[in-house]
Amino acid sequence: MTKLQKAVHIINVPLDLGASRRGTDGGPSAFRIAGLKRAIESLGYEVTDERDIAVPTLESRTPEDAQARFKNEILGVCRELAERTQQTLVDNAIPLVIGGDHSIAMGTVSGISAHLKKSNEKLGLLWFDAHGDMNLPESSPSGNIHGMPLAHLLGYGDKDLSSILDAHPAVVPENVALIGIRDIDRVEREFINQSGIVAFTMHDIDSLGMNEVARQALEVVNAGTAGFHVSFDLDGCDPTVIPGTGTKVPGGVDFREAHFLLEECASDGRMLSLEVVELNPFLDHENVSAERAVTLIQSALGRSIL
Repeated sequence: MTKLQKAVHIINVPLDLGASRRGTDGGPSAFRIAGLKRAIESLGYEVTDERDIAVPTLESRTPEDAQARFKNEILGVCRELAERTQQTLVDNAIPLVIGGDHSIAMGTVSGISAHLKKSNEKLGLLWFDAHGDMNLPESSPSGNIHGMPLAHLLGYGDKDLSSILDAHPAVVPENVALIGIRDIDRVEREFINQSGIVAFTMHDIDSLGMNEVARQALEVVNAGTAGFHVSFDLDGCDPTVIPGTGTKVPGGVDFREAHFLLEECASDGRMLSLEVVELNPFLDHENVSAERAVTLIQSALGRSIL
């Protein structure tokens, strides 16, 4: 096992305002029960900080904008998260962000990008997901912001959501690799094709194999960057692997393929940060999804079989 010789800061973001189905706010608790901190420490890392980002409850709020539901609340959470991830890098630690729904990525990635921009450096982004997450408020069929974060990180959409910590854009398309997609809205499909990002569908994974997809994706996220962030949506895995998510799409990445991708990220040595999102323990079976996700995180942090 080759570790990155850094401390880890766990940042929990129990947010479910970005999705239509409740429950991802319980994700961080499920990870705690599954022994996340202990699993990281078993690899030789030191978890030097763990904290929760305060999140408003849905029951106390009413969405003001049907095109971007709970925008102001999500923006506030993402701004605080961006400041926390930025400070974690200043502290020379690895930010490990545990969601919550995928809208939190706007905060995670913006904070890391803002930190790098102080040194005129760029960030690569490996986005693992069943969905494109590139809807815009004006084109989204649901208004759910967890379907929009990647578009905003590329500088499109709502000016507030796309400029957190003045990171606009937080990433450029030529350094973004989207892996595992298989459920894309019509307008979103056109946007993805025109955006300039590199997208690997499940057809590509079936055809090329995860080994080649991982190799090509790492070339993309490392080209002229200071390193890369991994945004790992658990619904990218097949539902037989991760049943505890509210955005299930059959025909996804299997358990070993997911491990292999993250093992390759660890072996590359240039991963700066990691987030894992969309765990819904209320839809899970005896916390098996959280337990499996913990082992995936271990792979991303350098656990090897021998």
